[in-house]
Amino acid sequence: MLVGVIGKPNVGKSTFFKALTMIPVEIDNRPFVTIKPNYGIGYVKVLDPSFELNLRANPRTGYIKGKYRFVPVEIMDVAGLVPGAHEGKGLGNKFLDDLRQAEGFIIVIDIVGATNEEGIYIGKGNYDPINDIKFLEEELDWWFFRIIKENLDKIIRKAKNEGKSIIKELANVLSGININEGEIREAFKELKIDEYTYDFDEKTIFELAKILRKNKKFIIAANRVD
Repeated sequence: MLVGVIGKPNVGKSTFFKALTMIPVEIDNRPFVTIKPNYGIGYVKVLDPSFELNLRANPRTGYIKGKYRFVPVEIMDVAGLVPGAHEGKGLGNKFLDDLRQAEGFIIVIDIVGATNEEGIYIGKGNYDPINDIKFLEEELDWWFFRIIKENLDKIIRKAKNEGKSIIKELANVLSGININEGEIREAFKELKIDEYTYDFDEKTIFELAKILRKNKKFIIAANRVD
């Protein structure tokens, strides 16, 4: 499993990554210290069921310590995301494309509101951290939209020529961002789109993108920037 550590610049993502993986990475109090993604392994601590059964587990991955099992998770730390990244701001689509294979995200936010949307220090309490979550979700929605729209003509043409469901062809493309056929089928049902429809307007594409993006689960890590 690959989890992406994301958030705006200068919010403590690399510090968080270092704490999770114990890998030394460059850290500084300025935006865009991280340019290329950092990769490492973190561990999730869970109760080992074999302990209560008086058995000795020998996991193929991770390790056992006492009554706990430490399950390995691949962690990726990427460059900071700013509003308008899908239009090329900051590191733009390069940042977003680094996240293709992530199955979920840890969103690091500045809980004391000391940095603005570009990661510039403005003093505690001068920015609402809820905005960080909102714009990150929006940027991810636009990222999904771009991927679908850029490939849609080719998908429709192939599905039409072969008389196939557009869902199957779309699944072939979106498998690159870990979206499967079942998830696409559920999104089509929610939007009441027939799988043999070959005509999509931009509004429908964006609504489809928003629903599919929600399959990428995330948790929030609240960091103090002060």
